This record gives sequence, structure tokens and C-alpha cells, in this order.
Amino acid sequence: MQNSDFLLNTVRFILLVLVQVLVLNHVNFLGYVNPYLYVLFILVFPLDGNKTLLLLLSFILGLTIDIFSNSGGVHAAASITIAYIRPVVLKFAFGVSYEYNMVKINKVPANERLTYIVVLVVLHHLVLFSLEIFSFSHILLILKSTLFSGIFSTILVFCTLLLFSRKNQ
Repeated sequence: MQNSDFLLNTVRFILLVLVQVLVLNHVNFLGYVNPYLYVLFILVFPLDGNKTLLLLLSFILGLTIDIFSNSGGVHAAASITIAYIRPVVLKFAFGVSYEYNMVKINKVPANERLTYIVVLVVLHHLVLFSLEIFSFSHILLILKSTLFSGIFSTILVFCTLLLFSRKNQ
């Protein structure tokens, strides 16, 4: 990773943690919708970046959110899960383009980008709410929370990507 990538990822990490902790952790619509924008860091981490570094940073990101949310490690577990499974989802969403390192998240067609975001966000939320609730008798609550929070988080991530995409790319 170059110095500019390092600086960009550091700023992105800090801003996403601050937005999540100071603003989004206080949003709770109807008891089911809790937006989690911090997964954007894992989604846009450079594809040619170090995979071990991504796992470490994902753990630190999730642990930081857990510390501020007093949630006992569920965010760290969910973040590590999607960071670990990310290469498989990239290959699923982008196909041959990913194998030849030709993928730029802001340049791919919207349907491929949406597939990538939806799969990782829903997986993150499923792990998060399964560990948070941790009961098979509340499976409907887990699925409802995953679905509604996943939809809202996906919209938030997609809009943030559109908002901060560079016009010259």
C-alpha cells in the first residue's frame, strides 16, 4: 500500500467510526432498523491490499465499535467474517474481472456493485444479529432485523459511495 492509500484508509477508518458511534448508533427505527455504515471500510478496502492487514483492521474496526457500543464483541465477529469471506463474494459479484485485478468499485456496473454490497451487508447483519440475540426461538426477530437493517444499511452504503465517488474516475 502506498502512503496516499494508507492516509486515505486511515482517514476513512476514523471518519466511519466517528459517524457510526456519534450518529448512527442512536438511530433505531421501529426497533428493527439500525444502520451500520462502518462496513463500508471493509467493502472499499483496496482489492490488491494485504489480506492479513484487512483481517486485522476489520477486527480493530469491529472492536472499536463494540467498545463504544458496549456490545461484547459481536461487531468484531461480524466484521472479521465479512473480511474473510470478501474474496469469495468479489469473485461471485465481479467474476473474471476480479481474477485479473481489473475491478474498480466505482467503475463496475451498478448491478454488480449492488450484488457485492448486498451480499456482504446481509452476511454482516446476519452474523451480527445472530450473535447479539443468540437464540433459535427468536429466529424471526433475527431475520427481521437482518432484512430491515440490511436494506437501510445497503441504501446508506450505496448513497455514500455515490456521494464520495470521484468524478474524474
